Amino acid sequence: MLLVARFRLLIATLWVGSLWTIGYVVAPTLFTTLYDKVLAGTIAGSLFHIEAWLSVGCAMVLTGFLLPIKREDSAKITLLRLIVVMLICTVIGYFVLHPFMASLRASAGPAGVMASDAKMQFGILHGISSLFYLIESLLGIALILKLR
Repeated sequence: MLLVARFRLLIATLWVGSLWTIGYVVAPTLFTTLYDKVLAGTIAGSLFHIEAWLSVGCAMVLTGFLLPIKREDSAKITLLRLIVVMLICTVIGYFVLHPFMASLRASAGPAGVMASDAKMQFGILHGISSLFYLIESLLGIALILKLR
């Protein structure tokens, strides 16, 4: 049982650590150090793609370790709720909003110049996506603390 608990903590740490590293260290570094913002966005987009699938995988593995679950097992229910809400954040932020952002970016052409209305739409979608990412990141801290 202790081995399972440690493995759950390891998977959660991988998930949350990658969220924080890519979202709050790597992506901002790309945009501040690369002169070509289109290239920075392309690289960041690739990293967020990997992060989204890693999130799905970690959520599935963690959920598998929590099942079966009984009504009276409130600690497991809390963990499962955290995992599900984090997964929902990933699905909305990446798999729902990202395709719209990608189509707006593609319409900009190779120079990366967007029309003003497309730029505004992209900014709104990016802001909403960032909010979901922040929520997921903060819930991740709660997940790690609950698993300790």
